[in-house]
Amino acid sequence: MAWKAVHRYARISPTKVRPVVDLIRGRDVNDAMNILQFTPNRAATMVRKALASAIANADEAEADVEFLVVDEAFVDEAPAIKRWRPKDRGRAFPIRKRNSHITIVVEEEAP
Repeated sequence: MAWKAVHRYARISPTKVRPVVDLIRGRDVNDAMNILQFTPNRAATMVRKALASAIANADEAEADVEFLVVDEAFVDEAPAIKRWRPKDRGRAFPIRKRNSHITIVVEEEAP
């Protein structure tokens, strides 16, 4: 059985989140939480909250939390917020503030 948590429209670029997600993929959830606790990136707190939510979903379904493993962890691009920066001679330059969908799937492994 697998349990999933998704942080949608996270206000951070997917390229900044993907290296953090790569750190925890395939690991035990306790190890993953410790790694995220001491990772200094801003993305680590967002991924840690999504992982905590996935663990809570599994615990709610009465799974044994000690045997949970991060089965899947990936980041997709969300719709970007479009803004304009004024430039010289009355021109405008587009700015794309990128967003992310962070997905964490945990699965119970046999002891």
